[in-house]
Amino acid sequence: MAKTRPGVASKIKPGRKELDSYTIKGTNKLVRVGDCVLMRPSDAGKPPYVARVEKIEADARNNVKVHCRWYYRPEESLGGRRQFHGAKELFLSDHFDVQSAHTIEGKCIVHTFKNYTRLENVGAEDYYCRFEYKAATGAFTPDRVAVYCKCEMPYNPDDLMVQCEGCKDWYHPACVGMTIEEAKKLDHFVCAECSSDDDVKKSQNGFNSSPADDVKVETKRRKR
Repeated sequence: MAKTRPGVASKIKPGRKELDSYTIKGTNKLVRVGDCVLMRPSDAGKPPYVARVEKIEADARNNVKVHCRWYYRPEESLGGRRQFHGAKELFLSDHFDVQSAHTIEGKCIVHTFKNYTRLENVGAEDYYCRFEYKAATGAFTPDRVAVYCKCEMPYNPDDLMVQCEGCKDWYHPACVGMTIEEAKKLDHFVCAECSSDDDVKKSQNGFNSSPADDVKVETKRRKR
């Protein structure tokens, strides 16, 4: 299976009927409109494509087709993969397509960015999306996101960060002269700028879990 080029409309033959669901071949997994699926790539050496099912239909011979909206991986975008892109990050594109339902290999879940950061364990079927992507132009929505640390990079949920109790900014251990092992042992952290401020006091609430969340939990590296 191969993706069509963005903007190239697939021809739909007349006489098709719309279906409520489709059972993935060789499994008992049911795919419905709105579900996210893994689709077999044309190159066996590549990871499966990820798409959101927009419509399911069959012809008179019961050949099932799915109308899908592709998710792009960072390396498939015009800008390529960058340091802040997580291993499970996807972009919801404006690239629509029609493919045979037989190319569906399984189901997956594409979480919102915030919900993904709250997962206790990240499974093989878990992905997240924080950007929409225009495949023809390479433009992103939103075009700006919050940045953190001295390096001023967006948050990558695969990386451990620590929060300063003074300014409340988040820092990568390496950017403040610590190893990850040292950062994991911290009970409190105050950045260099705040440590010179006599008014900074120890927080009574401990660390937040991540820049994407306000829930009071221990700072930790995400499992995946």
